[in-house]
Amino acid sequence: MISVKSFTFSPVQENTYVLYNQNRHALIIDPGCYFAAEQETLKNFLTTNNLKPIQLLNTHCHLDHVFGNKWIHKEYGLELFIHPNEEIVLSFATDSGIRYGLPFENYKGPLHFLHENDLIHFDDDILSVIAAPGHSPGSICFYCQAQNFIIGGDVLFRESIGRTDLPGGDHATLLKNIREKLFVLPDETIVYPGHGMPTKIGYEKENNPFLS
Repeated sequence: MISVKSFTFSPVQENTYVLYNQNRHALIIDPGCYFAAEQETLKNFLTTNNLKPIQLLNTHCHLDHVFGNKWIHKEYGLELFIHPNEEIVLSFATDSGIRYGLPFENYKGPLHFLHENDLIHFDDDILSVIAAPGHSPGSICFYCQAQNFIIGGDVLFRESIGRTDLPGGDHATLLKNIREKLFVLPDETIVYPGHGMPTKIGYEKENNPFLS
């Protein structure tokens, strides 16, 4: 059984997710902790709940989703898992930080690549990888069919979608992937997005102005 804990970090207000189970193992997805106090908040949660981080994942590699990658790697010894099309995005993240007035030290460790339909075995639970580019060239989502939730990154928001005006973005591609890969999921599927509050697939099918 997976529990989902979210944190909202950095001036960009990005959602960082910790997925954890009864074995006290944890997955860290999109660590956006920018300030030392945010790193301490995440560390305290893991320590207080006696959680052992076992995998570091990025849905995509825009700067706000990777601020904490290096710190997680240093603190817990985890190497990064991304889609291969995000490697170039990761390489530009530091320059983006300078451009936006948010300088940071980027992750330089080993990379492990995830592809469409790959499975992440989280002890007795399974997350499947859904590739949904458009916001970013290698955006992926992590879907737990057994518990009806998806960690969606910046693909789909409550009554909105990810922006497509950044390098590698494509509006038509994003809409196509939402319709063909996310909207085919059960209506009760909870979407945990990269920004803002959770939503559900059924709600977005009825109410999202970009997809009506």
